[in-house]
Amino acid sequence: MSVYTKLACFVGGTLFGSFGVKLLSSRDAKKAYIHATAAGLRVKDSVMGTVTSVQENAADILASAKELNEDRAAQEAEKAAAAHLENEEA
Repeated sequence: MSVYTKLACFVGGTLFGSFGVKLLSSRDAKKAYIHATAAGLRVKDSVMGTVTSVQENAADILASAKELNEDRAAQEAEKAAAAHLENEEA
């Protein structure tokens, strides 16, 4: 590349950078940032609601599973006690 091409790229980049800073700090850009941030917060609230619902369901499932295991263990204990009594009587 020639020196003029490099210089033109540098000047063009500098001008674009200066224009970009002014564009990014304009009122319209700030409004867009506000709307984007507000949308992000709404999405966050929606996701957190879903996460809370899933956590509640998981807690219910865990409690039901523990209860089922306790019932099953009690039934097995009853069967073992009955079998032990039958063995002693025989």
